[in-house]
Amino acid sequence: MLNSLLPLNWLTVISVVLSLGGVFAALKLFKNKLPVDGGRDFAFNGKLSAGKKRGAGIVFICVFILVSLICVEISIQNILYYVMIFLAMLSGYLDDASEKPWNEYKKGAIDLVICLLTSAAFVWQNGGELRLNFGIFGFNVHWALFILIATVFLWMMINATNCSDGIDGFCGSLSINSIIFIAIACKFMAKDSEVSQLAVIMIFSIMAYLWYNAEPSSMMMGDAGSRAIGLFLGIIVLESGNMLLAVPLCFVLLLDGLIGIFKVSVTRFLKIKVLKNIRTPLHDHFRKNKGWSNSQTIYRLNIIQGAISFCTLLLLK
Repeated sequence: MLNSLLPLNWLTVISVVLSLGGVFAALKLFKNKLPVDGGRDFAFNGKLSAGKKRGAGIVFICVFILVSLICVEISIQNILYYVMIFLAMLSGYLDDASEKPWNEYKKGAIDLVICLLTSAAFVWQNGGELRLNFGIFGFNVHWALFILIATVFLWMMINATNCSDGIDGFCGSLSINSIIFIAIACKFMAKDSEVSQLAVIMIFSIMAYLWYNAEPSSMMMGDAGSRAIGLFLGIIVLESGNMLLAVPLCFVLLLDGLIGIFKVSVTRFLKIKVLKNIRTPLHDHFRKNKGWSNSQTIYRLNIIQGAISFCTLLLLK
C-alpha cells in the first residue's frame, strides 16, 4: 500500500506514471487481442469505424483498478466500487466481442442490476442520515428511497455516457472534462475522501487511451469503456453528496445521450413522435444537420461543458 508509505504529492506522481505507462504498455501488448469493429449502420459515418479495434475499455479500466488498488487506501467501499466498475466494463466488453450486438433490453437490465448493487453498497457504507441535496436545500430520506433514486441516477449516467461514444476522442475528452470539475467540487464541499486520487488515476488512464483514439483513431473504447466510465462518473457524484451536481457538471454528456433515450422511449412506448428535426445522439445532429466537423463538435461541446462547469464552481465557492 503506497498511500501509507508516501506523501500525497509523490503518490499522485506515481499514480500518473503508473496509469499512463500501464495503459500504454497494456494497449500495445493486447491490441491484437481486441475484437474488430464491423461499422455501425445506425450512426452517422458509422461505417468509417469498420476494421478498427474496439473494446479497448477492458484494458484501461483494468489498469485503472490495479493502480487504484496500489495507490488508494483499500476499504470495503472502494473494493465494492471496483467490483461494480469491473462488472460494468465486463458486460460492455462481452457485448463488444459478440458477433451479434446484444439486445438493448438485455443491456439495460444488466446495467440496472449493477446500478442497484452500487447504490446498495453506497448506502451500506454511508449509513445513518441519507440526504437528497438540491443546491442549498436538502432533506433526509429513507434508505430504500435513496437506493431507488440513486439506481435510476446511475443508470442514466451509464447510458448517457455510452450514447456519447460516437466520435473519435469525444466520450473520452468530455468524460475527463466532467471528472476534473466533479473532483474540484468535492474539494469545495469538503467531500474529498479518495475522490481526487481516483479521479487522477481515471483521467490519465483515459488520456493514454486517447493517444490511440485521436482522429483518425486505431481503436475505440467500446461499451467496455463507456459503461464503466459512466458508472465511475455516477459514483464520484454520489460521493460529492449532491446528485444534482451531475446536471451542470455532466450537462453535455447527459444531454447528448439522454435526449436520444427520451426520443426513442416516447416514440416506442407512447407512439408519439417528438423532436422530429433533431437527430440523436445530439453529436450526430451537429455533424449531420449543422455541418460541424468531428473536431468542431468535440471542441465546441467541450468548451460549452467547461464554461458551464466553471460557472457552477464559482457559485459553489
